[in-house]
Amino acid sequence: MIITRAPLRISIGGGGTDLPSYYSRSGGFVISAAINRYVYIALHRTFSRRYMIKYSTQEVTEDIASIKHPIVREAFKLHQIEPVEMVSMADIPAGTGLGSSGSFNVGLLQAITGWKREHYSAHQLAEQACHIELDLLKEPIGKQDQYIAAFGGISCLQIDRDGRVDVSPLRLSDVALN
Repeated sequence: MIITRAPLRISIGGGGTDLPSYYSRSGGFVISAAINRYVYIALHRTFSRRYMIKYSTQEVTEDIASIKHPIVREAFKLHQIEPVEMVSMADIPAGTGLGSSGSFNVGLLQAITGWKREHYSAHQLAEQACHIELDLLKEPIGKQDQYIAAFGGISCLQIDRDGRVDVSPLRLSDVALN
């Protein structure tokens, strides 16, 4: 069994500059902070040849294409995952504006790469999560959620016009941080 967790986030400044429609014209800059609330993902072998997917609902299917959860379906397709049981839990419900889909996506990719005994850097996880949501699913979202879920901390995201993201920790004194 593989269990991962990815943090949710609060946006401190620059939200919206991480959207492709903005950064492709002007570049983007976001300050965001991971918080101590998480999305958890578990992968476990199944005893059948079915995908068993549990989140706010439950799906059981024999093929990846029939999986209704779009992020799960695309991540499993991308990594050619054989039938498994996948369970998702979170400290806070979806739809709160804390980047839960990005955290779900990064946590799922961490679980998948662990399952396959592959190592992905935080940057690779974030980029692949962005690829799934922005390119494959055509979601109208930005990049900060996936990057903060992968890197954690309080970070500055500098986004170039071509979409390349440089991540650096926000340097704060202990007094300012407290």
